[in-house]
Amino acid sequence: MQIAHFTERPMRYVPEEEVLQNRAFFGVSNKYFDAEKAAHDYNYYLDEACYVEEVGFDGVALNEHHGNPFCSGNVLTTEAAILARITSKVKIILIGTPLPVIKHPLRAAEELATIDVISRGRLVSGWVRGAGSEQFFNNANPAYNREMFNEAHEFVMQAWTRDGPWRYEGKHFHYRHVNPWVKPYQKPVPQQWIPGVLSPETILWCAEKRYPYLGLGTALGPTCDMWDMYADKAAELGYQAGPENFGYLLPVFCADTDEKAQELGKGFIFGGGQNAFSRPEHTLPPGYNSKAAIRMLAHQPGGSWLGVSKAKMMAGQEDSWDASAYEELRQKLIKGYEKVQDNLQVVVGSPETCIKKICDILGVIRPGVFTVFAVQGNVGDKDRLRSVELLGKEVLPAVRAFGKQQDLTGPFDRTPGSVKLAPGTKRGPVVDREALARLNLP
Repeated sequence: MQIAHFTERPMRYVPEEEVLQNRAFFGVSNKYFDAEKAAHDYNYYLDEACYVEEVGFDGVALNEHHGNPFCSGNVLTTEAAILARITSKVKIILIGTPLPVIKHPLRAAEELATIDVISRGRLVSGWVRGAGSEQFFNNANPAYNREMFNEAHEFVMQAWTRDGPWRYEGKHFHYRHVNPWVKPYQKPVPQQWIPGVLSPETILWCAEKRYPYLGLGTALGPTCDMWDMYADKAAELGYQAGPENFGYLLPVFCADTDEKAQELGKGFIFGGGQNAFSRPEHTLPPGYNSKAAIRMLAHQPGGSWLGVSKAKMMAGQEDSWDASAYEELRQKLIKGYEKVQDNLQVVVGSPETCIKKICDILGVIRPGVFTVFAVQGNVGDKDRLRSVELLGKEVLPAVRAFGKQQDLTGPFDRTPGSVKLAPGTKRGPVVDREALARLNLP
């Protein structure tokens, strides 16, 4: 299996009170931007990525968000280009390029191909539709989001594999001259992993493309349902889905003791945590998600990536946020912190605790890619690096051994979609429902 490290690269100096007063990270005034502190953070995160490579992770993962101190990465290809030069072994995993909101897929094709060439084939090019709030920031119409995503993706595939010059006339994109000089180092194209939060459309699209699907911290029960949906579609298409078709990203923080980890791990709820990424009206703008996806998200126990949950959707219809009751609000956030740990949607603890919980999770959903999501909030450099060190030197060896025992093959071990399934043959299981039942989750 492949194990990667991911961070949102949070701006660690933004006052928490301002986030709570704003009811979200998105929309906090940029008057709080501090160039000197930001310079430190940007350089620190690049150094952290190098240390991730040093202690034995297989990949470093990046994303991008806009107008938001939750994530300082505004243009992920900028950071990925730097990492392509200053690292030498790790995969550079993008989760991912927001195709509908960048509005220029030819530029994206050029930038990504250049990164793949500089890194000599270490790029993993993930694609995303962009969070709901990105539609506002980039002045993109959410109703066209999915069809723009699909068209842009197909265009990039052509730009990477077709000899030019040629002309492209689509519904949303038009180019009189397509002839990108740089093509990817990997042939025919880089691997592509697709992150998501239980959208049935994305799951089925991934199965059709034979792309690995990465669950973003979703609850284990619904994640199993999505894995089965993927596997059913794969069987229809004549192949057996396996661990190489699935990945999972999980918030993880490790310290020398459980007590210290629990205290520092509260950074996951800084400013409201993922639930406060953006306000309800910005999280799910009209037309952004299908009715099927909304129904799936509404049954998420405890929420998922960026706080998309039934409670978040209901909050869009009422105004019950009282940021003035700061201490009371903090207590609610702490209860939420305990709840997501009970649900195994966040893992915080000593190496021994992290190993046990991570292996319990992997035993249920059986992914070939596992990515740890580093702590948010104002946790200092020393404690962040200690977590990376403990994960790399103590947790990863145990998790790798478990993965080998469970035959959790990653997409670089076995090509996704390469295991053929004879017509009329019943597909094999891709999750362990009995292991899920034994966890007795809330």
